[in-house]
Amino acid sequence: MGIAVVGTVFVDIKGFPFDVYNPTGRNAGTVEIVHGGVGRNVAEDIANVELRPTFVSMVDDTANGTEVIEKLKKHKVNTDYVAVGPDCMGIWLVVFDNTGDLAGSISKRPETAALEKMISEKGDEIFRDADSIVLEVDLDKEIVKMVLHYAEKYSKKVFGVVSNMVIASQRRDFLQSIDCFVCNLQEAGILFVDDFSEMSPEDLTTELQDRIIKAGIPSMVVTMGSKGAVYVSADGECGYHPPEKVKVRDTSGAGDAFCAGVAIGLTYGKSLEESVKIGTHLAASVITISESTCPRFLPQEFGLDIQI
Repeated sequence: MGIAVVGTVFVDIKGFPFDVYNPTGRNAGTVEIVHGGVGRNVAEDIANVELRPTFVSMVDDTANGTEVIEKLKKHKVNTDYVAVGPDCMGIWLVVFDNTGDLAGSISKRPETAALEKMISEKGDEIFRDADSIVLEVDLDKEIVKMVLHYAEKYSKKVFGVVSNMVIASQRRDFLQSIDCFVCNLQEAGILFVDDFSEMSPEDLTTELQDRIIKAGIPSMVVTMGSKGAVYVSADGECGYHPPEKVKVRDTSGAGDAFCAGVAIGLTYGKSLEESVKIGTHLAASVITISESTCPRFLPQEFGLDIQI
């Protein structure tokens, strides 16, 4: 069945200035509208490695919602479990500075009742034959509980990703049931109520190793932007992977692609270190373009012996 991805769909409205960005003035530039949302991005990223994920989500009952589903189908994402209803998609309004870094954003979260109903009615059907599960941890609490229930029932690995760490940090107990949690440096600081921004990758690795053991989190990967990513697990596997040197166009979606790569690796037999390497490459491929998802790859490019 492939990896089941449980998450949201957003419409991303992105602004890019032609010159140095002035946050209090008028800025000439370009505006692009693309499909986004952490779950949607991860599902498409996995599909772009020629795998066949199943997306468990919801979209608006509008032309925009139809367009989202049609695009996912073209990328060979299974959309049989995408519910349709009013106000089921979020909106992310974002502005980047002239270096490609995030300058500011506002988001409107979607209503998730339709998704809860879908999982409640078809959970066994969705998760019984899944290869693994990628879950947005900041979804409605009842949805997260249901997904973790089915994961335990059918012995499926769960990989956690987040769009709003403030919400996710209130569910620390859920992270104990997630095989690997992926987030960025700022989000890790929110989770552990600390500031890791000045730490070196080596120091962060040591710090996180102690933190996840005390918190009961099985494993965790933290991206550090231009410094690369660190990974730690409760069984002692830990390390650092450097970033790939590419020209940055747009950093949005890079974290989602990274999570997709880690989930792909861990689902199909790679070590945590090897999975982080896959995630790093997918993230690098995203930040060079304005799209929020990676271009197409073959599984064999990542050493995956998977028939497609």
